[in-house]
Amino acid sequence: MSGFVEKPKPVEVPGLTHLHTGKVRDLYRDGAGRLVMVASDRMSAYDWVLPTEIPDKGRILTKLSLWWFDRLADLVPHHVLSTDLPDGAPADWAGRTLICRSLDMVPVECVARGYLTGSGLAEYRETRTVCGLALPEGLGDGSELPSPIFTPATKAEVGEHDENVSYEEVARQVGAETAAVLRQTTLAVYGRARDIARDRGIVLADTKFEFGFDEHRELVLADEVLTPDSSRFWPAETWSPGRAQPSFDKQYVRDWLSSPASDWDRTDELPPPPLPENVVDRTREKYMEAYERLTGTKWV
Repeated sequence: MSGFVEKPKPVEVPGLTHLHTGKVRDLYRDGAGRLVMVASDRMSAYDWVLPTEIPDKGRILTKLSLWWFDRLADLVPHHVLSTDLPDGAPADWAGRTLICRSLDMVPVECVARGYLTGSGLAEYRETRTVCGLALPEGLGDGSELPSPIFTPATKAEVGEHDENVSYEEVARQVGAETAAVLRQTTLAVYGRARDIARDRGIVLADTKFEFGFDEHRELVLADEVLTPDSSRFWPAETWSPGRAQPSFDKQYVRDWLSSPASDWDRTDELPPPPLPENVVDRTREKYMEAYERLTGTKWV
């Protein structure tokens, strides 16, 4: 069993229809048919939405996504129409709300990996492959791959686990032409972002994108992009293959949850415990540092 430890009630706003409460974002539709996406401070890990929030997390994710959308627009259009606060919306929605185009979403998590870690490392250790792609012998945790690879996954509901799938399975689900465009665009966006991050002292180990089609069947980049929630960011100055890497993402929370300090068994059906204050503060600092290193601006 997994999912929300405590599922929040959606905020009622005149003129907005609540559509979905996700792990991090709440989705609404306005009277013009546009999507209103609100990033919360919720934290998810190990298929659970934790009972403890990380202050400023929603605003950091939103502001960083907007920064990246601007730098990727020549490669692929994005879904953001406005950052204006909808009429009647709560004041605390400011800075974490996006008005977006409604898209026909592709039912695939488009993952790009430039380095080996996480579920990719686990599969590699068993089969020397990731999502069916053969990799060289001798790679370890944190190793850079010969070239970035497209390793798609299923899009799971809250409380369920994304599952890596082969490229052939994606082609079966969405068609060969769409699969090829997804792979090409994913790797192009990853390559641009990897180079930008590298220039700022960050290793972009892997990341996931979500895409949809607009009314003209043009592929559009949606949801969040290249944030500490959707990416693994490692400090370049400490990167050393063969071990787990320090990071600027939610790995700090995962590490605490899997440590004896949490007294939580992932294999049990009991929900995870609240995060202690020092873990909350350190996680917030990591998200802020990722934002500041990448954008070159101070978080305020």
